Amino acid sequence: MFLIMRYIAKLLKALASEASPAQIAGGVILGMIIGLTPLSSPHNLIILVLILIFKVNFGMAILSFTIFSGIAYLADPLFHSFGTYLLELESMQETWTSMYNNEWWAFTNFYNTVVMGSFVSALILSGPMFPLVMYGVVQYREHIHAKVQKWKIVQAFKGTKFYTIYQTVSRVRG
Repeated sequence: MFLIMRYIAKLLKALASEASPAQIAGGVILGMIIGLTPLSSPHNLIILVLILIFKVNFGMAILSFTIFSGIAYLADPLFHSFGTYLLELESMQETWTSMYNNEWWAFTNFYNTVVMGSFVSALILSGPMFPLVMYGVVQYREHIHAKVQKWKIVQAFKGTKFYTIYQTVSRVRG
């Protein structure tokens, strides 16, 4: 229960932070890609580098990774079916064979049905998710944040010693 409250607190803090909606959405999208695809996939190392290079919200990337990892666990059979469909497309057989015979492409494990299905699904979802997350952040900041701050549970949490320590550590860490 405490872990869930901690994640909710991090989410609300990130939504109310100085980070731009694009930075938050970027963190969500990159975390989603890592979360939906098998963790040991080599492309995830590239996504991790992108998270570190681009100015995206790191906390949202971690939170998004956590959430989408759970979703991926449930969706793996769908990813497998989609990956099988993609890898069995007659029009793509020459491309897949060429890629498989190339050491670099073979290293990416693209020929694994779950890797292929989950990665392509994550890329497809990234298109609509980015503007939706940005819109959601703007709407939260304009219409919901002030109301959340007035909730009794938030007021009670802010009155705890734990919150005071948390605020001090947050200020010191920047």
